[in-house]
Amino acid sequence: MGTNKELAESVNRLKKQRNAVILAHVYQQGEVQDIADYVGDSLDLSRKAVQTNADVIVFCGVQFMAETAAILNPHKTVLLPDKNAGCGLADMATAQQVSAIKKQDPELKVVSYVNSSAELKAVSDICCTSANAVKVVNSLNSTKVLFVPDRNLGSHVAENSDKIIQLWDGYCYVHEQITLNDLITLHDEHPDAAIIVHPECTAPVRHLADFTGSTSQMSRYVKESKQKEFIVGTEINFVYRLKADNSGKLFYPANTLCEGMNLISLEKIKWSLENMEYKVMVPDKIRAGAKIALDKMLEVK
Repeated sequence: MGTNKELAESVNRLKKQRNAVILAHVYQQGEVQDIADYVGDSLDLSRKAVQTNADVIVFCGVQFMAETAAILNPHKTVLLPDKNAGCGLADMATAQQVSAIKKQDPELKVVSYVNSSAELKAVSDICCTSANAVKVVNSLNSTKVLFVPDRNLGSHVAENSDKIIQLWDGYCYVHEQITLNDLITLHDEHPDAAIIVHPECTAPVRHLADFTGSTSQMSRYVKESKQKEFIVGTEINFVYRLKADNSGKLFYPANTLCEGMNLISLEKIKWSLENMEYKVMVPDKIRAGAKIALDKMLEVK
């Protein structure tokens, strides 16, 4: 198996041989974040995937993220180190279900969160991430929006938009299981800490928070804040990134873990580069439609 240092050396050697780049989400384990060329949220990584000159993209995240990279980079090889790294939220809405609703109301614009399948993206008008969801919805020329699949992010958008938003009944279990009582208990223990949460959290949790935003937005908030202590309402590995970027500040996480994200390890990244597996490919017909929705998302400033 080898030590982490030996594994990291092997990964770096293989990366040069393959002309590969390693992209890692902030919910990855610390050892994976440390080996990555870029660490960020979904929007950051979508942009990095487009900008890279590498021949191979090793995506340390979950299936829908690697699919997004493959959609945006049809001539590059995209690898997912563990084929079982999935997202329960992405499985909560299908293209067939959404298409049926869309047919009933031609004025309805479908906004699909990137936490969705390539097939669903292909029947959407535009995609969004948690970082730009409000901007994306407000950019539409229709007042009627179907927001899929996350009801909590959708309700956060509705609170910041004058659009008529129809919510899909999907959710992220990682954020759904962060409760109001959890945060109140943490705040009782750390009364000087600011509460920061992800918009996939439930409305009561968001409304208690001092700040609600994507992981990149939370990172910016922490960096610019005069506060020294923070209660963090999102996946626990994000705290690793916050600690690395903010020495001298203290973080108290809601202990919630994404199983899919945590399947990837240094050993699996090494295996992935050695064997060029698992290749993530999206059929051309689906890729074409999905790319239109993703390109529209990336155009929103």
